Amino acid sequence: MHYLTSKILSRLILLIFLVSALGFQANASEASWPTKPIRLLVGFAPGGGSDIVARLVAKSLADRLGQNIVVDNKPGAGGNIATESVIRSPADGYTLLLVPSGHASSAAMKKSLPFDPIKDLSWIGTITTYPLVFTVLPSSPITSFPDLIKRAKADPGKYTYSSVGVGTAMHLVSEWAFNEAGVQVTHIPFKGGTGPLTELLAGRVDVMVDTMTLTASLLKERRVRALAVTSAPGASPIAGVASISDSYPGLVFESWLGIAAPNGTPSEIIEKINRELNLVLSQDEVKKKLIELGGAPHASLPSEFQARVSRDILNFRKIVKDNHIELE
Repeated sequence: MHYLTSKILSRLILLIFLVSALGFQANASEASWPTKPIRLLVGFAPGGGSDIVARLVAKSLADRLGQNIVVDNKPGAGGNIATESVIRSPADGYTLLLVPSGHASSAAMKKSLPFDPIKDLSWIGTITTYPLVFTVLPSSPITSFPDLIKRAKADPGKYTYSSVGVGTAMHLVSEWAFNEAGVQVTHIPFKGGTGPLTELLAGRVDVMVDTMTLTASLLKERRVRALAVTSAPGASPIAGVASISDSYPGLVFESWLGIAAPNGTPSEIIEKINRELNLVLSQDEVKKKLIELGGAPHASLPSEFQARVSRDILNFRKIVKDNHIELE
């Protein structure tokens, strides 16, 4: 009996040693991460606003991590092709995803998705935030957002606005705003691209709704004129242009870009990327470039980023329901 007890005890000690050794190896591996290049998937074509931000951050983040970060563009399905690819990748920190705010509007608009928009990703942190902008031609008789509402009330259905697609943040936030104001403005959707701007410049659409990142250069070149932004009250980034929330309290929306990884990525790696990302966002050169692109650097904790995404999905689902928008 004494022999059996000693044998069992020896095996138990050996098992504890093996488990501890494996744990030590895992911790050592995570501590030395990264040991090879990292891929950052972007769900849009090269040259767009998201791609420019991804490459800006990837370069500075790579310098801090000591490994190259390769931006890999996988456009299609509003960014969902890139998202699915990341979700199916090993959760080892070597495959990351640039997540746009369209991730939340898509989750609200789809009848079903092949992934859970929150649980299937490990959230790392936001990079930048920026409002949507309602713009018109410089020659437009519409002088402000209240003026647009006044005109739309006088002529229901006469005025039109464009977006880059049904179910996008531009579409859903616009419907939210016009519903709050109690007016009917006809939506003219496009499938991304330059369609909204082309139609606005041609005078075939009255109002264009897009992100500040796309609109900033157009405003600087005076090709368009801003009516309003979706910033918090008194926080408009455009001098002399009010936020919609100044007239309609609570009507605030900030678009965003952030970084996530496959669900199950070790917390030590997530925390390391978050820490280094936030340091990158504090660099003067990076801050200046993000502001030039029409946004503002926005450092966050992983939990804060996840909470933002969850909140936006719930808000968008309410807009879809309240405005009887058909799911895709």
